Amino acid sequence: MRALIAGAGGFIGGHLTRDLLKKGYEVICADIKPVNEWYQSFEGTQKFQMNLKNLDNCKKITKSVDHVYNLACNMGGMGFIENNKADCMLSVLINTNLLISSKESNVKKYFFSSSACVYARDKQKDFENPYIKESDAYPAACEDGYGWEKLFSERMCRHFFEDYGLETRIGRFHNCYGPYGTWKGGREKAPAALSRKFIEAKEKNLNEIEIWGDGKQLRSFMYIDDCITGINLLFESNYREPINIGASDFVSINELVDLLEKISEMKVKRKYMLDAPKGVDARSSDNTQIKNILKWEPNFELHEGLKNTFEWIYKEYKKTN
Repeated sequence: MRALIAGAGGFIGGHLTRDLLKKGYEVICADIKPVNEWYQSFEGTQKFQMNLKNLDNCKKITKSVDHVYNLACNMGGMGFIENNKADCMLSVLINTNLLISSKESNVKKYFFSSSACVYARDKQKDFENPYIKESDAYPAACEDGYGWEKLFSERMCRHFFEDYGLETRIGRFHNCYGPYGTWKGGREKAPAALSRKFIEAKEKNLNEIEIWGDGKQLRSFMYIDDCITGINLLFESNYREPINIGASDFVSINELVDLLEKISEMKVKRKYMLDAPKGVDARSSDNTQIKNILKWEPNFELHEGLKNTFEWIYKEYKKTN
């Protein structure tokens, strides 16, 4: 089987490339970044630096491909999303052009990586019950910019199946984290950002870190191994509706900091940045649907995953400092 991974130079794309190679796939990798900037690069793959917002590029890269995994988009943590809404929206061109090209190339199956940012903000304020189920995406009131692009692209996938018979699968990711991902520069998410802040504090003999918001906001965090398992199970299933792929166990950002204090063996003073982007108040993945459909849910233990992530970032930090 020949698989195209769009966004192969990114965090999830790199891990998925490794997994498909192990399964014997012929893997074609495309990313807008130069290959030497990819998080992971593997021998035995075809690698292309390519802007997939261009339809001609998508047509070239999907020829003779059996499966397409679209993980490509302009995204990052909450700070990036809130300040780059137009750029995030333009990722709709990637999915649109890949769908058109996949239809023309008779691709057998297509995966689209959506996000929990499709969910309505007013349904994410309950600290006692932060679980978000798939139906909570409607009536639509998404995260502005990034969330609206994801929801629109979900609909495109649905209609390409309805009108053209292209088999599509849609996973709504909830805060995926782990090694070989963004940990600096403004696009990193909470686990990586906080890990870096602890490392910087430790290396510079500081005892204070900045926390965006008041630290009370609730989130669930899914380790990358679970994310890849979820993609594979969904891809191999017959389920075409969007489905949550995320951990159901949630913690506050303050509790995440507590874990990093144990991992780093360092107690820190917490400086709360109340005017910084902090996202919604409370969100965790309601896994009723994924357990019913795929007979599975993400279950990698947070402390272990965070420790793996912290140790990898520490090594990367040492390389550049």
